[in-house]
Amino acid sequence: MESLMQDLKAKIIVQLNLQDVSPEQIGDDQPLFMEGLGLDSIDALELIVMLQQHYGIRIANPEDGPKIFQSVRTIAEYITAHQKTA
Repeated sequence: MESLMQDLKAKIIVQLNLQDVSPEQIGDDQPLFMEGLGLDSIDALELIVMLQQHYGIRIANPEDGPKIFQSVRTIAEYITAHQKTA
């Protein structure tokens, strides 16, 4: 799970073009929206695309988004629970 979270942090930075942020600056449980990284709804769409492209994950119910995208840890837990095993 730890390596997945580090991978996610790097991908989030690239996907959202967060030039002034390093993976070390993103806490595993830090909120991604509002008071945390300050992401917005456009960023959420980018994160959904990232999950589809890099992890083969589709979010079937849009209402699950806020729960999934709370933090890097919640995204990693969702990926772990829903990723198809090869």
